[in-house]
Amino acid sequence: MKLLSVNVGRPRPNPWKGLSATGIDKQPVDGPVAVTAPGPKGTGAVGLAGDRVYDVKHHGGSDQAVYAYAREDLDGWEAELGRPLANGVFGENLTTVGLDVNGALIGERWRIGPDVVLEVSCARIPCSTFEGWLQREGWITRFTRAGVPGAYLRVVEPGAIRTGDPVGIVHRPDHDVTVEVVFRAMTLEPALLPRLLAADALPEEVRALAHRRTTA
Repeated sequence: MKLLSVNVGRPRPNPWKGLSATGIDKQPVDGPVAVTAPGPKGTGAVGLAGDRVYDVKHHGGSDQAVYAYAREDLDGWEAELGRPLANGVFGENLTTVGLDVNGALIGERWRIGPDVVLEVSCARIPCSTFEGWLQREGWITRFTRAGVPGAYLRVVEPGAIRTGDPVGIVHRPDHDVTVEVVFRAMTLEPALLPRLLAADALPEEVRALAHRRTTA
């Protein structure tokens, strides 16, 4: 399990959301990249130095500090879409290989390289920027039905990472709530929402949504 690439965004116009810019255009970078906890959502800050988000209401902050997507899933999309998909094209900061990103448990911790520890926090939910960026009508629906969203992570131990760093799972919590289950619950299968409460490491807004479903 390792990083195939570390990807940092460069701002581009965002006509799909009516915002001044988007950071979805992530490009692989050479050399070490500093990783730190960005603090609360609302500032545009994320975990990787040199990166940021522009839709500050919905993206960024500690619970969405870093986004990881598996190269194996990108390869599957390449075959389905009939086009090459470079590392970073889904807006992911980390393109991994050998790691079951969607099967990761909420609260699972990964050590990347010698210093950095990240914790799986939630699933990525697709938005209009993602669909516009890929220039595929109906992409949100297609991506959602596939159920391979990739994982957001929070920073537990800061440091530096680089392409080729090994990824090791150093903690797995005692529940069965995976990234895939969270995604299904928040999109096509809301009946799963009460199941999410077993995962203490979920972002508070997701736990609140699950709790409302449980008490409704």
